[in-house]
Amino acid sequence: MRLFGYWRSSSSWRVRIGLAIKGVDYEYEAVHLVEEGGKQHAPEYRAHNPMRQVPLLEWEEDGEIKRLSQSLAILGFLEERFPGPSLLPGSAYDRGRIRQLAEVVNSGIQPLQNLAVIQRLRDEMDQDAKEWCAYWIRRGLVAYDAMVLGEEGSFSIGDTPTLADACLIPQLYNARRFDVKLDDLERLLAIEETCFDHPAFQVSHPDEQPDAAG
Repeated sequence: MRLFGYWRSSSSWRVRIGLAIKGVDYEYEAVHLVEEGGKQHAPEYRAHNPMRQVPLLEWEEDGEIKRLSQSLAILGFLEERFPGPSLLPGSAYDRGRIRQLAEVVNSGIQPLQNLAVIQRLRDEMDQDAKEWCAYWIRRGLVAYDAMVLGEEGSFSIGDTPTLADACLIPQLYNARRFDVKLDDLERLLAIEETCFDHPAFQVSHPDEQPDAAG
């Protein structure tokens, strides 16, 4: 398998977490999102992912090259292809709650603060992109925190890392880049501490990627 990604992309990090949890070996190919105007816009990459985003997972199956984009679609594929350890453990209700939390990040936060939005706000609309991003990140994380208050497990749902945690941890990383207030979100910070005791979150961290900025 080959993963096209960018070291600081939160969506790419989600997939790296999933691959690491499941112990799946893969090749990493960096797609620099800023250099030379953004290599995700290059014709050869755009031909494989018309959305011009990362991540993109590529593998060979039955002599055919297959590709998937969009982090949750990739993680869903990995969950079916490599069932254990599961990113969606527990009852049907538990799995629903895990997906709910993942979507708080995936749909409710990340699209509003991704690079394309920042560039348009800042460069084309002369707006304060950092303030915009900080508002939506904070709003979503406050909601996530409220949804996991009272949970007895050490992760978002239960005592093993799930799809929700794979979305949450990269978003907390992004929150700090935008100087978002986090110190009152004690449950999220406790989950984060637990996650970073897990090898999958350590090895997948942006600073550990070959294209990480020095």
